[in-house]
Amino acid sequence: MKQHKVALDFFSHHTNWLANLDASALMQCFLKLCNDKGLYIVDQHQQVLYWNQAMMDLTGIAPNTALGKICPAGLTIKKGKQGKIQLAKPDNQITQLTLDARILTDASGQCSGGIGLLATLPKQSGKPNTEKLQPIVGKQNFHGIISRSPAMRNVFHIIQNAAETEATVLVRGESGSGKELVAKAIHTLSARSHAPFLAINCAALSSNLLESELFGHVRGAFTGAIKDHGGLFQRADGGTLFLDEVAEMPLDLQAKLLRVIQERNYVPVGGSKTIVFDVRIVAATHRSLREEVKLGHFREDLMYRLRVVPIFLPPLRERREDIGLLIWHFINQHNDKRVRVIEKIDPDAMKALLDYRWPGNVRELHNVVEYAFAVGRGSTLRWAELPPEFREPRLADKPKAAMWT
Repeated sequence: MKQHKVALDFFSHHTNWLANLDASALMQCFLKLCNDKGLYIVDQHQQVLYWNQAMMDLTGIAPNTALGKICPAGLTIKKGKQGKIQLAKPDNQITQLTLDARILTDASGQCSGGIGLLATLPKQSGKPNTEKLQPIVGKQNFHGIISRSPAMRNVFHIIQNAAETEATVLVRGESGSGKELVAKAIHTLSARSHAPFLAINCAALSSNLLESELFGHVRGAFTGAIKDHGGLFQRADGGTLFLDEVAEMPLDLQAKLLRVIQERNYVPVGGSKTIVFDVRIVAATHRSLREEVKLGHFREDLMYRLRVVPIFLPPLRERREDIGLLIWHFINQHNDKRVRVIEKIDPDAMKALLDYRWPGNVRELHNVVEYAFAVGRGSTLRWAELPPEFREPRLADKPKAAMWT
């Protein structure tokens, strides 16, 4: 360290020699010499200015994805730092790295950015290869939807663009895939974010109760109606109404919903006064509405009213790179409760989690983590702490249905 300081002092005194160099050429030479190590540069706002190929190998984030974006949280350079970090690559392997970061200053001494150097640590023999809990670099949290899968990039793009319009959106995805999160993201990004976001599951109520919940009722409209009740369309005025499992709505109620969407007003159950509303509708289903129309279970005209902007959510089994991210995300949530703190995942348990087909998608994964916290103890999540289905023989996969029809 002392010899290193002496060399720097000697170099800094030869300012005339340094001033005569071409700064651009010097930087190009420096960057080429660091090709074998992960090198990145950020400006004073943590925006990535340079991200070499080795950074993609270490983080799983390509240069064309990183450039111009805000630096991942684990790699921000707000002050000089040096030490070990861990990150999860897209294949869900936890990699140990060293980070050496320095701030960059301008001629006046003000911070103008930073430069960081990443390198791998040699594996230490004699230690178990367990997955250890650390902040995950490169994790994307898009308004509550956690993913870094390429399959989700188009989904985020459509959500962002659709939110800027008033178009009705239809989200299709398997149970537990996060359809309500998509609806909430659209609401949050829209001009309606200041107004209510209300949701209802159309499969959870009978036809009469669903009609009353959507459109409200007046006192005496039916037995038990002891006072006026404002429906969801009225209570969500100015905001967004999320109709989950809309394909389960009875045909007679579909006709009324179509008329309400077209006319932008309705009459409460048992009432006579017309109520005008301003609500954006986001609907969701796990079924193909086109197939439901062919079967006579859904009105074609209503389908076209709801399916202005269709969004398909891929199931978790088609975005395997997100499994590790989600596992640690939910572990972190439960660790905060301090009943049990999990810091590692046994390799056998991690393999079982990665190989599982996840028919219940993200919701099932959350339940599995919650189960492990409930039945196990200690800082390592073990294979024996996984639910019984992980120990059952795996059945042959069913043929896939059409992704969007």
